[in-house]
Amino acid sequence: MSEYSKTFNATLVSVHIGKTIEFIKDSIGTAQVELDGFVGDKHRSYMRGIYEGEAYPPGTIRRNNRQWSAVSSEELEMISESMDLAQNLTPRVLGANLCFKGIPDLSQLPKGSKLTFPSGATLIVEEYNPPCHDMSEEISKTQKTKSGDYPGKLDFLKAAKKLRGLVGIVDVAGQINEGDDVKVQVFDSDRMFKFLSS
Repeated sequence: MSEYSKTFNATLVSVHIGKTIEFIKDSIGTAQVELDGFVGDKHRSYMRGIYEGEAYPPGTIRRNNRQWSAVSSEELEMISESMDLAQNLTPRVLGANLCFKGIPDLSQLPKGSKLTFPSGATLIVEEYNPPCHDMSEEISKTQKTKSGDYPGKLDFLKAAKKLRGLVGIVDVAGQINEGDDVKVQVFDSDRMFKFLSS
């Protein structure tokens, strides 16, 4: 029995690394990923502190389930159109490590889904990456609509709901390159549950 309901290929449009506390991550073309994350990226670690709203006591250190983040060019276009932006939002502006093309409903890929690259590097989806107030406010200051105005402070929050992308962990180390043909395996929790229950 396979734990995957569907397998298909997609294209890696761009790769990004961020070293500062700002949201922006710059394009690098090629990235080396290790089991603790993307080499040179600020989110590289086996551990992380808790974020606001997480159900842990203050000061808790937990497993880093956000070693990488990803968006899709299709969903970025949908968000930009909804906000009536003069230019489409980019993975650089949203602070994403990866941007894919050809993954329908990227933000809805279930936990456990795998992204495998030609080098053998494999990433596992952990969860949806919801839009945050800070990023929405930043976008309201740096982007403009087709009419020349700045969007409202909450416009990105509303437009990016269920379209913001994913975060996850590194399962197998390797090299990731812009333009890579990526194998996408969609995890099927129902199929796995039926197998374990039989």
